[in-house]
Amino acid sequence: MTAPVPLLPPPAERLTRYGQLRDRILTDPDWGRMVRWFAPLVVTAVAAVLRLVNLGHPHQLAFDETYYVKDAWSLWTLGYEGTWGEDANEAFVTLQKLPLSDVGAFVVHPPLGKWLIALGMSLGGPDNTVGWRLATALFGTASVLLVYLVARRLTGSIPVATVASGLLAIDGLSIVMSRIALLDGLLTFFLLLGALFILHDRRQTIPLIERIDPEAPDPMWGRVFWRRPWLVAAGIALGAACAVKWSGLYALAAFGLYVVVTDALARRRAGVVLWPTSAAFRQGPVSFVLLILPALAAYLASWTGWLVTSGGYARQSDPNPLLALWKYHDLILDFHVGLSKGHPYASPAWEWPFLLRPTAVWVGTDPAPCGVDHCIAVISTIPNPLIWYAGVAATVYLIYRLVRGWITRQPVGPALTFPLIGLAATYVPWLMIPERTIFQFYTVAMMPFLVLALAVTLRVIAGRREDPLHRRQSGERTVAIFLVVVVLVSAFFYPVWTGMSVPYDFWLLHNWLPGWV
Repeated sequence: MTAPVPLLPPPAERLTRYGQLRDRILTDPDWGRMVRWFAPLVVTAVAAVLRLVNLGHPHQLAFDETYYVKDAWSLWTLGYEGTWGEDANEAFVTLQKLPLSDVGAFVVHPPLGKWLIALGMSLGGPDNTVGWRLATALFGTASVLLVYLVARRLTGSIPVATVASGLLAIDGLSIVMSRIALLDGLLTFFLLLGALFILHDRRQTIPLIERIDPEAPDPMWGRVFWRRPWLVAAGIALGAACAVKWSGLYALAAFGLYVVVTDALARRRAGVVLWPTSAAFRQGPVSFVLLILPALAAYLASWTGWLVTSGGYARQSDPNPLLALWKYHDLILDFHVGLSKGHPYASPAWEWPFLLRPTAVWVGTDPAPCGVDHCIAVISTIPNPLIWYAGVAATVYLIYRLVRGWITRQPVGPALTFPLIGLAATYVPWLMIPERTIFQFYTVAMMPFLVLALAVTLRVIAGRREDPLHRRQSGERTVAIFLVVVVLVSAFFYPVWTGMSVPYDFWLLHNWLPGWV
């Protein structure tokens, strides 16, 4: 009796065939070109579907949309933020006469994000909820593509870039902040754009620095580089981030410091004798001009409507419009410094890694029928818990690798350090102001760098080509199982990210911690 023919080849043979197929995809020009285009397009398309489908729900102002949507329409009609009368929220929903006066209102965020929201509103009118949220949805989708490009630039790996962007595409916090007309999703886009341009500058400039000849006429100092168009582009992008929310200043400072430090290390590798001094005091001022002046120009450009009109708040405080703007900024700074008013969803930054208090940005007062007697509809900024906690753990691992590299004097690549720079810029400053009223959903700006850290760590878990066969098998299997579970968790939480009407008991299953209610 003959032995049955196995349906599948042995595991070792399957892995060999998989490796051969992978090598073919990576080395064959036609296959490689197709995958390089196909992977980001598919991930971006998934992100677009999750963010755009039923975007107009709920048909009312949710959470802080009451500020930004109304300010956006005021900018579109007046050029500056005017004062709204009573029942303005209801007027937006029912398209009654909008109670907007031309008296300037005191607002505490720069105008760029609200101008972008206004562009969407201009297409459908002030009562069109899709128009309110179109800008945040499109920019949120584009942020997924930017994560792919950043990860690809950092690692050179299509799988790592696909995993990083795919994790952001299906993360709940990123989905919610793309479906609600708040500023933080727009801020995240410009931070990522600036980060990508910084990486392009590093790719272009670092090889030029490292090719400095120690026998050149000035081996003590090295050359100064003015031609850095990507650094100028980064300044514009990060200036736009500051023009959405002032917290973009932290990223501008962090990435500026990153440029100086990496310049210094490249000069050391090139054999420049006074490499720290050269990077800080010769190239440093040039880099400052190339980065900060474009950022300042982009920021000031966002205030054009306020500058060219006369009705904005504090616009008449000085005959010189720039001095008037400076005085207005002084008032805004005083507001931010003194903001300590309590809020039921306030969450200090030390709580953020533990995910103790997400924000419910909308709770339906009259949810649609769901097949049972007691239904509820909620939009909550809970991220995918598995992505969040795994990303925090991956960040701790990258910090360990960085410290170990310093101690052992082993080089640590940008794939390990760059996500930490982004996280430092978007998290650490909030720890410095524990008394200020802040919210967990601010971490949407951290999410891209968390998924970058997680994707890099998953690559370590998956193993390298030179690792033993059993090591690669177990590592790749672990990563695959983790990613499948992540997708299932996102599917489970999707109803509470999009305000679907669900049975009350089903909603309770999503409240894993007391503060999630």
